[in-house]
Amino acid sequence: MGRAALPDYPWDLMTPFRERAAAHPDGVVDLSIGSPVDETPAIVREALASATDAHAYPPTVGTDELRATIVEWFARRRGVTGLTPAHVLPTIGSKELVALLPFLLGLGEGDVVVHPRAAYPSYEMGAVLVGATAMASDDPAAWPAATKLVWLNSPGNPDGRVLTVDELRAARERALELGAVIVGDECYAELGWQGEWADSPVPSLLDPRVVGDSRRDTLVIYSLSKQSSMAGYRTAFVAGCRTVIARLTTVRKHAGLMLPQPLQHAMIAALRDDVHVAEQKQRYRARRDLLKPALEAAGFRIDHSEAGLYLWATEGRDAWDSIGRLADLGIVGGPGHFYGVHFPEHVRLSLTATDERVQAAASRLRAAARP
Repeated sequence: MGRAALPDYPWDLMTPFRERAAAHPDGVVDLSIGSPVDETPAIVREALASATDAHAYPPTVGTDELRATIVEWFARRRGVTGLTPAHVLPTIGSKELVALLPFLLGLGEGDVVVHPRAAYPSYEMGAVLVGATAMASDDPAAWPAATKLVWLNSPGNPDGRVLTVDELRAARERALELGAVIVGDECYAELGWQGEWADSPVPSLLDPRVVGDSRRDTLVIYSLSKQSSMAGYRTAFVAGCRTVIARLTTVRKHAGLMLPQPLQHAMIAALRDDVHVAEQKQRYRARRDLLKPALEAAGFRIDHSEAGLYLWATEGRDAWDSIGRLADLGIVGGPGHFYGVHFPEHVRLSLTATDERVQAAASRLRAAARP
């Protein structure tokens, strides 16, 4: 198999729009990237500082304490019971797992990797890196016989869509019928805003209502980047089918992929404390409550976005035109073109800006409201 030709990095196309936005007299408001701006909780930083004597190599599978903490977290926060330490594995952030999973599973030319139609680009890139074929589809009936890996993303990035228990179950049944591994990317699960998700996490692919009494070929991944403002820590984990977890562990051992010991200690502190998670959710809720009505006043329609870290908005015209209009207001967003070919008229706007900057964006949008 020849080396895959990698596409240009799409965000480089944003350079002229960033320059336009930076020229705004009140400064730029960057809502394009979901990188947290709030402080990492003190409880996490103190745990990291107390674990700096890390003279030995850390175990690839994580410490016993970390794995037990992940198991307990799943039961407490996600309603997922019956896991053991053999069902979980810490990873160096979630993006490396998303991009590397086709490789870790031994996929290659002729195999199909299915991902959502509105999708984080790394799902497709993981397929590209091993020479597999990426397919954007939300319809399980359309998934081909060659499917070997299925990605679900709920709440979705960029669209904030939440999959119901029935939708998760249908997707899983189809994946098992095809002999594929199915993975739920649930990194935004704590950030629900509307309806039944307003005060509770969204359903997990590992929920007993979805999997019954078997987790065969089923995984979920989770990251502390969003819920705990720990993006710079690169702390995440995968859980589910112990047979698949064992394969991932073996390959990662050979590749030397292991989470640093101090970071494992910090993860334990974050996973055991629900107070800071609720506080962070309230910060994002307040910013969303400012930004969403301001976008609507400026002529945007918000689609989905019932959960997650973004508002998925459209004016009904090409996204690049909307990105230009926002740039003239000193606001940087992300064009729907970056998230697949199916949503060329949408833009993604993140809630990860300071309160002051979000207020500035909301004020500018309201001032630009169309009669």
